[in-house]
Amino acid sequence: MTYKTGNKVEHSKFGLGTIQVATDSTAIVRFEHGIEEVLISELELVRTIFDAISDQAWSPPLNVLCLGVSSAIISVNDTWGLFSRSKITLLPHQLWVCRKVISNWPARWLIADDVGLGKTIEAGLILWPLLSRERVKRLLIICPSSLVEQWQYRMRTMFDIRLVKYTVESDTSKSDFWNSNNAVVASIQTLRVDNKNRHKRMLESEAWDLVIVDEAHHLNADESRGPTLGYQLLYKLETNSKIVSMLFFTGTPHRGKDYGFLALLRLLRPDLFNPKEPMYDQLKNLSSTVIRNNKQNVTDLSGKKLFKPQIVIPKTFRYTEEETYFYEQLTEFITSGKTYASSLDQSNQRLVMLVLICMQKLASSSIAAIKRALENRLENLKELDNKLAQQRQESRINDPDSDVYDDDEKSVQEEKLASEAILNLIKDEEKWLKLLIAAADRVQTETKIELIGEILEHEYKNRSVLLFTEYKATQSKVINLLIKRYGKDSVVFINGDEMLDEIDFGDGIKRKLRITRAEAAERFNDGRARFLVSTEAAGEGIDLQENCFSMIHIDLPWNPMRLHQRVGRLNRYGQKKQVEVITLRNPDTVEARIWDKLNTKINSIMQAFSSFMDDPEDLYSLILGMTPQSMFTNLFSDTESVTKDNFSKWFDDKTATFGGEDVIDTVKQLFGNCAKFDYQQAKLDIPRLDLPDLKPFFESMLIFNRKRSKENEDGSISFKTPDEWKDAIGIQKEYNDVAFERNGVVKRKLDKIFGVGHVVVDKAIKQAMNIQDSICVVSYNDLSAPLYLIKARDRITNTGESIRFLVFGLTKDSIGWKVLKDWELIKVLNPLLFRYQLHRKSYYPDIPTEDMQKETQEVIQYFAETDMYLSLPFKVPHIEILTVVLPGKENESSRPYQL
Repeated sequence: MTYKTGNKVEHSKFGLGTIQVATDSTAIVRFEHGIEEVLISELELVRTIFDAISDQAWSPPLNVLCLGVSSAIISVNDTWGLFSRSKITLLPHQLWVCRKVISNWPARWLIADDVGLGKTIEAGLILWPLLSRERVKRLLIICPSSLVEQWQYRMRTMFDIRLVKYTVESDTSKSDFWNSNNAVVASIQTLRVDNKNRHKRMLESEAWDLVIVDEAHHLNADESRGPTLGYQLLYKLETNSKIVSMLFFTGTPHRGKDYGFLALLRLLRPDLFNPKEPMYDQLKNLSSTVIRNNKQNVTDLSGKKLFKPQIVIPKTFRYTEEETYFYEQLTEFITSGKTYASSLDQSNQRLVMLVLICMQKLASSSIAAIKRALENRLENLKELDNKLAQQRQESRINDPDSDVYDDDEKSVQEEKLASEAILNLIKDEEKWLKLLIAAADRVQTETKIELIGEILEHEYKNRSVLLFTEYKATQSKVINLLIKRYGKDSVVFINGDEMLDEIDFGDGIKRKLRITRAEAAERFNDGRARFLVSTEAAGEGIDLQENCFSMIHIDLPWNPMRLHQRVGRLNRYGQKKQVEVITLRNPDTVEARIWDKLNTKINSIMQAFSSFMDDPEDLYSLILGMTPQSMFTNLFSDTESVTKDNFSKWFDDKTATFGGEDVIDTVKQLFGNCAKFDYQQAKLDIPRLDLPDLKPFFESMLIFNRKRSKENEDGSISFKTPDEWKDAIGIQKEYNDVAFERNGVVKRKLDKIFGVGHVVVDKAIKQAMNIQDSICVVSYNDLSAPLYLIKARDRITNTGESIRFLVFGLTKDSIGWKVLKDWELIKVLNPLLFRYQLHRKSYYPDIPTEDMQKETQEVIQYFAETDMYLSLPFKVPHIEILTVVLPGKENESSRPYQL
């Protein structure tokens, strides 16, 4: 037999392919995975569609339909990641992000979605098709230390992606950690420090196919101070060719300085961005590098918006006489301390001011918080002389506003700094501390804490409630109130070290409590604990919306961004109700007046944005992210000279740069040039499919292999594995109670959810893709016109594309030819699969052979002129007919198909 270019062939190892070049003994064949040179004797010629039409060799419908549907499944999943085994129902914007990222590979994107839109779901969606195709074999995820276990847990429980947690102990010169582990999650705080040649070992290891950096704004580069250690690490990996593709996630990509923003983008795309060049000249490149989606535009598949604005309810209280006296004394102490600091040298002056600011922050949270710091400070004064030199050196590291710390760590450092006796804050400090502690002891109950109790009995009665505070002492105070009223099992907590002091179960004994972040969140989400009291440790990377829509800010942090992040724990994907938030304030304090003015100014900024966009709420976080923390710190701490008469002018001077014209212009530019999801534009492209749409194909493949599935009452199936699939590692002999659904009435474990990426499903798809039958006839009652399946791929090999091929359908109606997308094809073919799984009748087409040959040629020509063809993501597109399904009449005289 003579083989020639263009022949369809089958190889026992590589499957179906097309001969590119043939010699006497070997042939160069293009298979699905790539090009191979094989022996001619190893090839078997496959009948083409034109041969089948000429010979009127109609194949069993089940075979042809399985080939067509399996190809469409790959086409859809390579593009959208739609059939991944996530337990979470997928949203259009998440599918859109997945498609945007994986459509061209290698990929470099900054994904700047608003808080609560499901970044880990987007990451998992992107990863699944890349991992299943082995496009990504080595994966490194870098995130803040507080989110490491969260990433590890979510990737495992949502997508069955197993990550190894990096530890210092496991990385030695002998362990070869970085080559031994191909899927790693690591803390940026740990990796950035080059201890014991860590960076050398990283640079000597194999390159990473994909690096994901969460909270990527920590990779900062300042024009005067230079890059942070984290930035330097990523720069070293990038410039040493250790990163193929890279994704950054951050809700606040622009931190107020164009230089830092462009430096971050340069890590991703050094070919497009340069921090030393004007921002305006580089705006045109944002749409190919930055994705920004906001809650106001997120919809379900029907276009219904999913998020509602939060309801904010301010509650006021006033201090008792004892509380007023304490705060007056503390104010005098801090004012005198600042005066004293002005007489010191610059280094000590800065340190004293830093401690006093920390004390102000603690006092704004609760008397309990500042009292604990005062007591610790008084105790530590005795060791001042011995520790002075050492502590002064350490203080350079422990500045709470440093980028070294995340939000929860900053609060811990503030408590620590206020407690430690680094040097005297004022003359006769010991005397002052004793006076303040005595004044605090006179306060038997704190009005704000009691108000919380009243809210829980009235506005939030019988509700699950999330309460936020910055400091552990306040956390203990509130938890003791809740235990006293509702019992010790009613409340859990989250903080950085997963431990809390001074907890009283009502027996007068002060004890320590310990609970992991994950356990606390689980008990709160499933309703076993009605209350969760958290520090900023739950401000990022944790979902608390399953059973709660009510929040109380126990204190108001000196940065509005933290408030936005707190609310994001509830106002996020999966929330079924409108989130209600209560803030607590004493209108007699300067702090309360500052917040009033801040809120007024923020509203004015939002109104300015409303002139060029319908809903400016999304830009709130961007504005806050662009505002330096120092502005808010100075605003709340420099209040000594403030009176009611000069307050407005003082506030305007302090906040002159907040939300100014330059900020508004920058946000306009960013928002206007980023790539973003638009339902109206994308609604025709987004597949209306989900895991249940895989079930007809899978059950048909079981029948193809002479097996049947058993349908269970809860919608799951059980089956014995066909022998043809048992050659892969990890395949069981039988499977029970598995389902093609994410979150139905029955909450299933991930190993019971089937989708693309599960070894059995992948075996079914691979087997179907190698079916040789390409043309069949079904009843006119089931199909009114011929259906042609077109397969499009790139002639160029090794392009790095993550999309192997695309499949389209062509059929005719009364108007003319009609093109079907891959997902529309599945919708059309699935009913046919179900109908012809066990169908044994045979049919013949009522069309002359010559007409069929002619129409088959027309199909290729017509498709090559469509917009679909022109928009193919391939450098040199090649199209061919994959299968043909013809309508026909029953052939009563022929033998039935053998299944």
